[in-house]
Amino acid sequence: MILRSPAFHLCNNIRKQAKLSNKIYYHVRTTHSYLVKYPENNLAYCTNPSFKDKYYDSNNVNLDFLPQLHQNGCLRDQFSLNKIISTCAKWSLFTVGIQTHCQIIKMGFDSNVFISTALVDMYGKCGVITVAQQLFGEMPERNVVTWNALISGYLDSHYPENAIVMFLEMLREGITPTPSSVSAVLVGCTLLEACELGAQLHALSWKAGFALHLVVGTVLIDMYSKCLDLETSRRVFNQMPERNVITWTSMITGYAQKQCPFQAMTLFKEMLKLGIRPNYVTYTSLLSSFSCPDYLVHCEQVHCHIIQQGFNTNHYLVVTLLSVHAECSCTLEDFQKLWSDIIKWDEISWNAVIAGFSNLGVGGEAFTCFTRMRRAGFTVDHYTFASILKAIGNISGLEEGMQTHCLALKTGYTFEVFIQNGLLSMYTRCGKLEDAERIFSSMEERDLISWNSLLTGCAHHGYGRDVMVMFEEMRRCGIKPDLTTFLTVLSACRHAGLLDEGIKYFDLMKNDNSLPPPKLEHYACIVDLYGRAGHLLEAEAFINNMPIKPGPSVFKSLLSACQLHGNKELAVISAKKLVELFPNDPATYILLANVLASEGNWNDAEGQRKLMLDRGLSKKPGYSWL
Repeated sequence: MILRSPAFHLCNNIRKQAKLSNKIYYHVRTTHSYLVKYPENNLAYCTNPSFKDKYYDSNNVNLDFLPQLHQNGCLRDQFSLNKIISTCAKWSLFTVGIQTHCQIIKMGFDSNVFISTALVDMYGKCGVITVAQQLFGEMPERNVVTWNALISGYLDSHYPENAIVMFLEMLREGITPTPSSVSAVLVGCTLLEACELGAQLHALSWKAGFALHLVVGTVLIDMYSKCLDLETSRRVFNQMPERNVITWTSMITGYAQKQCPFQAMTLFKEMLKLGIRPNYVTYTSLLSSFSCPDYLVHCEQVHCHIIQQGFNTNHYLVVTLLSVHAECSCTLEDFQKLWSDIIKWDEISWNAVIAGFSNLGVGGEAFTCFTRMRRAGFTVDHYTFASILKAIGNISGLEEGMQTHCLALKTGYTFEVFIQNGLLSMYTRCGKLEDAERIFSSMEERDLISWNSLLTGCAHHGYGRDVMVMFEEMRRCGIKPDLTTFLTVLSACRHAGLLDEGIKYFDLMKNDNSLPPPKLEHYACIVDLYGRAGHLLEAEAFINNMPIKPGPSVFKSLLSACQLHGNKELAVISAKKLVELFPNDPATYILLANVLASEGNWNDAEGQRKLMLDRGLSKKPGYSWL
């Protein structure tokens, strides 16, 4: 089978680093001079079960011990040498491995295919891929394991393109691939998101008879999931006769990455029924699929299971739980309880706490944690800046925002689009539209979030017509609007009283097949547009023709319009609908009472307020920052 793939450009050509390769080989072939140059290494530790700790903890190394091993016959056979090389590969002990290579050359084992293959693997895992490639090229004999070692070395060195090229060359030389060969190259396809090439490798696996192999199947699931082909990924999963915890975790991760929490949770329950014990990666992937208040109950259920399984002390899981609970809008009390479970305070922990307070709208606490993080000497990154800028925007803390802006300038993060968008949003929320426009104009690259942030700021401050001008400019720049963009434009039209323009943009959104169907918020904007313009009958007809069930926001918009224009009959109908949908919402009774009172029906208005009190409801009082 011939694999056809896009042309891969070899990054970091081997010839560019020939000097480094020759230098290392010079040290290999001059053993004694190398030992003098690296006196801190001692090969003897590789034969000790606890050699790793001793190798890194001991500063005094007996250089005479290496020849003693040779004199005692410890390094005279290929099996002992192979074992030492494998140990060096496992722990990336390059300097010890190169000494072993010296010994191999002296003893004449350098032409042995098994030892040379182990050396290729060792150099690849130590990140010296140019030496691995040179050694591979000098080998008089190679087998499929040798090719696999070099392919894996390129993957370990973060050169997936080179790994794929080597695999194609292996096929051209007539070497039959093994499951390890295919699984390694599939990892490269996953990193490059080369789904077409991955599908060809899948076909090659069927042809070779190991498509249902445990490792190959697991990597295929991961590859298709990363390429956003969940249907094929699930089909591979269902076909596999054997699955381990990594296989299940890969499938759950695929659902989580595509924000399919229901499917991920169902698969997790099925996994438990079969007696497969999840690991911390399984829980982390499952939790990452919960990102809205609707899934808070599921998040709490998984948390209970984590405690039962004894993973509640795992640092990464604790941080993940903290982040997910905040995204699901948990209570501040629950968030603080989770916060107290953190034992290890590092950049990840602080970022999770700051992001959590930011998501919960507690901007002051977020900024306090940000200050404590800096005082503790931890480095802030782009994730920290994005979270704190969002928190500052929530509290309209202009002074704190400007200080954070200065810090971002000093640390060089203001050139990232991610941070520029955060600054843009922060300044618009603080009412500094001129500063926001200045940042927007200075951006070399603008994405959808950049445009949405500026549009939202202008709409929020009443610049309705400016929003429409910017929206058209955004479309001319080739940026495709999403539902959030249209909601911003509709809100701007609503506040500016632009009924015809609002209906035009609503139809544009509704007829765009590439977008999801409009949500309740979009319909509520149109109802409000009709209501503000006094077209109450058109608003009622629009509600009756909605393809989705009207929510409370829709009827509240109509009820407010009835109050504005004094339509008692329609107000009563809307209020009854609201009471049916949300009988415990005091705003409904207040709105209806105000409509009745404006018409002079004081007894009916008083009756509505009394009914609200009899049901134990009370309106939350408003408050001002001024």
